[in-house]
Amino acid sequence: MNENSIVYIEIEREIDFYYQMKQNEMRFELQLNIEGITSARHQFELCNVHDLSHKPFSFGGGILYLHTNQGVFSYQIQDDPDSFMLAFQSLKAKTNPS
Repeated sequence: MNENSIVYIEIEREIDFYYQMKQNEMRFELQLNIEGITSARHQFELCNVHDLSHKPFSFGGGILYLHTNQGVFSYQIQDDPDSFMLAFQSLKAKTNPS
């Protein structure tokens, strides 16, 4: 992981034939570059991402929120998102000098 990416977790719950629940934890990367932010399921142009916010959990990890023109998207994370958020703010400032 570098400052331009952060790992997020998706948990898939499945009930088998015998009504036993299985949880599959999948890890993906949220990638930040000059064009925007890309996840496994979505791609956002940088100009359409308004802000990032983070809600930490007391037991570690937290939720990273992407505030976009399409709504708010949440990503469950385990790592500290500060460097990712600073890289976003830096790129956003370079592309929108006001």
